[in-house]
Amino acid sequence: MASIHDVAKEAGVSVATVSKVINNYPDVSDKTRKKVSQTIKRLKYHPNVAARGLVKGRSWTVGVFVTTPFTNPFVTELLEGIKTALQNSGYDLVHLSTRFDDPSYSFVEHCLSRNVDGVVGFGVDRNDPHLEELLDSDIPTMFVDADIRGRRAGYITTENKAGIMQAVEHLTELGHSQIAFISGALNKAVGVLRHEGYVEGMKLHKLPVRDAYVKVSDYSMEGGARAMAELLELPERPTAVICTSDMMAFGAINVIHRSGLSVPEDISVIGFDNTYYSEIFSPALTTVNQNIRSIGSHAIETLITMIENSDFTPNVVTEPSNLVVRCTTAKLRRSSKSK
Repeated sequence: MASIHDVAKEAGVSVATVSKVINNYPDVSDKTRKKVSQTIKRLKYHPNVAARGLVKGRSWTVGVFVTTPFTNPFVTELLEGIKTALQNSGYDLVHLSTRFDDPSYSFVEHCLSRNVDGVVGFGVDRNDPHLEELLDSDIPTMFVDADIRGRRAGYITTENKAGIMQAVEHLTELGHSQIAFISGALNKAVGVLRHEGYVEGMKLHKLPVRDAYVKVSDYSMEGGARAMAELLELPERPTAVICTSDMMAFGAINVIHRSGLSVPEDISVIGFDNTYYSEIFSPALTTVNQNIRSIGSHAIETLITMIENSDFTPNVVTEPSNLVVRCTTAKLRRSSKSK
């Protein structure tokens, strides 16, 4: 196995110069950098990551903690975006198994024991007591869809309110006025903003917001199914439903079909996420696209900037959202207005 001394001898430079190339120091000419890089590749030399850590004061690893099940397609695509951003960064990814239900658990100690340079978190409750300890630490952190900020912490989200308002507008253009809303938890920013988008969208089109038409559940298929079952029991069922995740929408559609009704002929359904399942589901789901992979990539890019610049405090990063119209929405059929 080649050593750094072999690379230096072959390239005709000093060991110090090889080290500077490996660690991306700027005071090396492009010609020398190219020659050393080619020699490293030809000799199949693998720099010692631990040694690089000693030079840079880093472990070259970032941690990710996710409280949402990995089976959720949103998580899958988020991690894919994170992986893409890490590919050429020199950093590796470590999954941190959290134990937030353990009162003696310390997230900061967990991060330090794994020697990560920074952390990305998703599915976090902003009122969790463990977060205060993390925000008071100097560990660079990026949260996804959680309005949590600190000197060394920022968050990335999507245009939640605007996305739901687009969904309401689309349904009104199709002639719907009895529009229900299946919401996520209203103690988290994402749930609050999407609910606000529904209320403002309905008011903008001079439509009533009926309490009976708003159901709060979790973002799973089961959550969507439970909420949809309750809506179908109403004396005057809705003709359209906006769900705050694709998984909720899939569950709602399954319940509608099991009840003997059709989507979109009897009830139109809109999801939120635009995961890869939304296009292959039958019928293909009309949904709000929130650029999940881009969210993952930008979270990592911002995190690495924090890691490499101790004075950098991130702004809130907001990804655009847009409605993708497929096959689960249609013009209102007058016969579908009554149960």
